Amino acid sequence: MGEKFDPYRDALVVEQVTVWPAEFDGLDRVERERMEAELHARPQEASELAYVRLPTGFARHITVTPEDIERLKHRGAGT
Repeated sequence: MGEKFDPYRDALVVEQVTVWPAEFDGLDRVERERMEAELHARPQEASELAYVRLPTGFARHITVTPEDIERLKHRGAGT
């Protein structure tokens, strides 16, 4: 489990990092890009979120989980 969403730190995000565990290597590149964009568009919904302090702000790190994949698959299907 990561950190809780922090609107203050999130407003200062200058870098976005997505960590894809090896178990998701089989996902289509286009689908991965769509899911990654959605995860960072709604970071408060990410299962594993971390903020890393940088000299100019914060980096938002999201580690993709099976729960994220399921939620995003349903969203991508229009449900």
